[in-house]
Amino acid sequence: MPFLPLRPVPITEAASSQYGAWLDWLAETLADPACDRNELCRQILTDLYFPQFAGTDPSILSATARLALLQMDPRNVTLEPEYYKDIDTELYAPRKPLLWLWEMFDRSALGENIALGIPFRRILAKHVFASCGKNFKAFTHVRFSYGYNLNIGDNVVIHRHVLLDDRGGIEIGDGSSVSDFANVYSHSHNIVDGRIVYLPKTVIGKGARITYHATILAGTHVADDSMVGTSAVLTKSTEPHWVYVGVPARKVKEKPADERAAKAPPTDDPMRDG
Repeated sequence: MPFLPLRPVPITEAASSQYGAWLDWLAETLADPACDRNELCRQILTDLYFPQFAGTDPSILSATARLALLQMDPRNVTLEPEYYKDIDTELYAPRKPLLWLWEMFDRSALGENIALGIPFRRILAKHVFASCGKNFKAFTHVRFSYGYNLNIGDNVVIHRHVLLDDRGGIEIGDGSSVSDFANVYSHSHNIVDGRIVYLPKTVIGKGARITYHATILAGTHVADDSMVGTSAVLTKSTEPHWVYVGVPARKVKEKPADERAAKAPPTDDPMRDG
């Protein structure tokens, strides 16, 4: 059976230097309590999408171009979570510019670049989540509700096109991973009146794996080292070391104790923090 840890991928020295300088600037800017996050977002997105208009008087542009430029400023944008009645506006306000920056960065020419995107999102995560451990990795097009109800442990990996609906709170333990196109919810609706909303916390334990296209429903607890299989819908909490598949998900196999005991130690991570 092949053992295939991640390998390092080199980039040019010139690119690496520019990436590092820009990321250091971003981290230092966000660390400054006086930072205007709305203006920071507007400036970065304008440079990304419309650098030719950065210093242009909008009045000389077409109506459509003026509309496009307005979208670079998060103060001109409304996002779905802002319409939720339970939102904490004081907690959300400083996070909204960073959520919009995160989303629009991923849609830009820079978004698919792993060498730049992983550390960029790691910087933003420290300011968006309630807590974020070391070596956090998020790939492209991860979406959140509020951001401030997320608690992320060490060495957590979130893959492409994942939804983390932290409306009621999500906790993800050390060493866990959520695979492409998975959905993790922490709210649900009354079946008669959708305006009645339940907000139970959802927990993904240490070393758990949520695999491709799986759905984790609100209030469930994915136990340590358990696994939710491809396209499964988890409606009840799991047991440690068990694999769950199907709709609704049911346990089908326990990870062999001897294989767990013989598991190889951690290997070097080329995308680690720093």
